Amino acid sequence: MFIPLHDANSLRHIRRQYVTLGIIALNVLAWLATSLGGADLTQAAALGLGFIPSVAHELAVLPPELDLVPVPLTYVTYAFLHADLVHLGGNMLFLWVFGDNVEDALGHLRFLFFYLACAVAGAAFHGMIEPESQAPLIGASGAVAGVVAAYLILHPRVKLWVLAFARLPLRLPAYVVLALWIGMQFFMFAFDRENQISWAAHVGGILAGALLVVVLRRPGVALLDRGVGGGQRAGNGE
Repeated sequence: MFIPLHDANSLRHIRRQYVTLGIIALNVLAWLATSLGGADLTQAAALGLGFIPSVAHELAVLPPELDLVPVPLTYVTYAFLHADLVHLGGNMLFLWVFGDNVEDALGHLRFLFFYLACAVAGAAFHGMIEPESQAPLIGASGAVAGVVAAYLILHPRVKLWVLAFARLPLRLPAYVVLALWIGMQFFMFAFDRENQISWAAHVGGILAGALLVVVLRRPGVALLDRGVGGGQRAGNGE
C-alpha cells in the first residue's frame, strides 16, 4: 500500500545509527553469500539457519548435514536470511527509514537487544500458530515490524514521504501510514493464513516492539511526539 522513502526526523542523541547500518550490512552480506552460492546453498541455509517450528518444538529432526547451529539460535539467525532481492530490499528499506530514530531513542546496545528480541518474538509467535510446520521461516520482517511499531509509538506525527500504491508520492503523518500498515498485518493474519508470508511473525514482532520501546527507551524520551513541537525537525537522521 505504502512504500516509505524518507522521514523529516533528525537524530537527537546519537551521531550515527551504527547498529541499524550494521544490521543492514549483515543482511546484505548474508543474502550475497547464499544467493551467489546457487539454489542448493540457498535451500541449505534456509533449512539449517531458518526457524522451523517442528524442529524447534522437537517434533522433527534435521539431517546431520543441515544441523548448522543449535536450534535456539535459529530464533535469531532466520532474521538474517531472505528469499530474494525483493524480499531483502523491502525489509531493509523499512529498517533504513525507521531504524535510525528508534536506535536514537533507545541507544545502540538497547536497540540491538530490541531488534533481536523482536526477531525472537516473531519466530515464537509464528511457531505458536503453526507448531507442526516443517517449512523454514526466513526474513527480517518480524524484527522490522517491531521497529515500525516502536516508531509509531515514538513519532506518530512526523511527516513521511511515501509512494502510495508504488507510484504516487505523498507526504503524510506517520500515524496514517504506519497505523494502516500495522492494521493490514493484523487483518492478513486473521484472514489470510494460507499465504506464504508469515503474518504471525509480523504480529509477534509488532507486539514485542510496542511493549519493548516503552521499557527500553532512554530516560526522558517522550512517547507520541510529546514535548517536541509535533516531532518534526529539519533534516533527516538517516
